[in-house]
Amino acid sequence: MKRHAFTLIELLVVIAIIGILTGILLPAVQRVRESARRTDCSNNLRQLGIAINLFEGTHKVFPASGWTTVGVGNPHGRYTGWRPLILPFIEQKNLRDIYRTDLDWWVGDNLQTATLNVQVFRCPSAPERPPVLDPIAKPPRPALTLTEPLGTTDYEAIIGVQPNNINPHLAMPLYNSSNRFSVMHRNSRTKHADIVDGTSNTIIVVECGGRPSVYRQRRLQPDLFNDQGISWADSEGPFSLDGSPADGSVEGGGPAAGSMYAMNRRNDNEPFSFHPTGSNCLFADGHMQFINDNVAIQVFAALVTRAGGEAIKDFEY
Repeated sequence: MKRHAFTLIELLVVIAIIGILTGILLPAVQRVRESARRTDCSNNLRQLGIAINLFEGTHKVFPASGWTTVGVGNPHGRYTGWRPLILPFIEQKNLRDIYRTDLDWWVGDNLQTATLNVQVFRCPSAPERPPVLDPIAKPPRPALTLTEPLGTTDYEAIIGVQPNNINPHLAMPLYNSSNRFSVMHRNSRTKHADIVDGTSNTIIVVECGGRPSVYRQRRLQPDLFNDQGISWADSEGPFSLDGSPADGSVEGGGPAAGSMYAMNRRNDNEPFSFHPTGSNCLFADGHMQFINDNVAIQVFAALVTRAGGEAIKDFEY
């Protein structure tokens, strides 16, 4: 009887074809998955935008990026971040009822609350990070030793710009203590009328993925530690735009330091995402926009200040 079978050459050809097809299809599958993750991320930011504007509609001011004094939503003057304040507007009223405004966020019931993960605060493209069990101190918060890891976040309020680091990029110094801020900053009480550059032109929340783990160009730096952004409840996570060089080695320093990049070079307190080519940003009017990571730092600075008076309509971002 004759037996019909593949020859070795035929098998090798088939294997080679499968390998080629896999090489072609796998990147396409990865792109589709990342596109879906990016869409989920943008939906998270849209929900946060709705919540922030509902807070403003209720209290007639936007939430502060972090409170240290008596203010709207912080009647006892404790250290409180912006995310606990908007919990009722993201369908987390039960969590907000547990959170105590008479305690700093790292004390008692509040610390227990901070160990819970809230999905809308997390970007699906961000990698899993080591459990945050022993964050280093950020005075007045002491170092903490925990039995349960803190719930993390990949989104943060951007305070504005750091004039000393951004003005050197400009032909003439523009930013100072009166016009450097965005909408949500420390102890702020910003109203719609205060956003003179326009709510559709002013970024209020950016991605800052992976904290408190430290990344440089999406490469984990296991020997570096961050004392900010340790939890979604953290009041010290918000930051100003400084810029950094391509390798993310320094923060700020202007053109002399090569700090020409506004995002995705370092994640310790600068805009940073794990999406290829750019990052999602939330504007004060509630819309979300994906901005290219090669955006000119001068343009991004104009977008994160609410009263700089810059003309940016002719620039691409």
